[in-house]
Amino acid sequence: MGYDPANPMADRITDIGPPHYEQFLPPVCKKNFGKWVYHEITQPGVLMHKAESGDEAWTVRVGAARLISIELIREVCDIADAHCDGCVRFTTRNNIEFIVDSKDKVQPLLDDLAGRGNKFPVGGTGAGVTNIVHTQGWVHCHTPATDASGVVKAVMDELFDYFTSMKLPAQVRVALACCLNMCGAVHASDIAILGVHRKPPMIDHDAISGLCELPLAISACPLGAVKPAKATNAAGEEVKSVKVNNDRCMFCGNCYTMCPAMPLADPEGDGIAILVGGKVSNARSMPKFSKLVIPFLPNNTPRWPEVVDAVKNILETYANDARKYERLGEWAERIGWEKFFEKTGIPFTIKSVDDYRLAYDTWRTSTQFKFTSHIK
Repeated sequence: MGYDPANPMADRITDIGPPHYEQFLPPVCKKNFGKWVYHEITQPGVLMHKAESGDEAWTVRVGAARLISIELIREVCDIADAHCDGCVRFTTRNNIEFIVDSKDKVQPLLDDLAGRGNKFPVGGTGAGVTNIVHTQGWVHCHTPATDASGVVKAVMDELFDYFTSMKLPAQVRVALACCLNMCGAVHASDIAILGVHRKPPMIDHDAISGLCELPLAISACPLGAVKPAKATNAAGEEVKSVKVNNDRCMFCGNCYTMCPAMPLADPEGDGIAILVGGKVSNARSMPKFSKLVIPFLPNNTPRWPEVVDAVKNILETYANDARKYERLGEWAERIGWEKFFEKTGIPFTIKSVDDYRLAYDTWRTSTQFKFTSHIK
């Protein structure tokens, strides 16, 4: 039967896709949806939202990992059943939020969380380090130059006190992307940890003609570094393949995405770059892209000490020198990027000079630009 506008639900299969989020809202949120007046942070990790009706929603934010076990999810559900009428939510930064409708219910919830060891740290609000949003890393992704979960664990272990407190000048968002495709929003984070490849892809001439659509592999390169070519396989046969212009390659991995016979991962060539100063907020200045400050740090597993030390050094230098409410990029621009490198002790290299030939003018692309009255 075709679609009936008078009866749109007739014969419709309704179990495709997720159910409507309204079914899972806490009752106080459902009742006051779209009618909130203000919110305040009463202590690190605890927020109170006030509605027009006078109702209050108290949120306890708990830091969690992106990849978690079924056992932990069941424990989270047990906590939600005991304190929150079975409702719980996950944030985009891998936090777990428990929401109750009364201040009287907050302390019993906090006591329950504290009684379960260090599994449920409360924090990630206000002028502190928020939970690190990150990509897949070596666990799932096919183009990573570094791990994600392992690096994040090592870094957050060192920055833990800044997650559970609000003693920084402003919030600091840390992000990690395991390659420069940047699934992890590192292009607009206060401190960004970015996996980088430094060697061009290797070409498996024995497999390429059977695994790849060569035109896709060629067209996937944003800089035209991949060209068609004839090659000789291990059996001495001439086959259709590709060649890479190493001088044009920027090691992005797009070709490997299209062609599994062009692997890019390399234990010595792969590592981590550090970028700083990005933000999405436009409260006091326009949004900013992150800027490269450390071009390469090695993948020293399992704790990545060089990366951890670099991130902590940048964070604490900023914390000791910035003004209240000043984001990291705003601080760096106020004192000047030359002073940023001096104060952090990071050597400046030519790698931090932006010479990207396809960069475009960003004039009039921010809400900070105000059009004058003569513009019609």
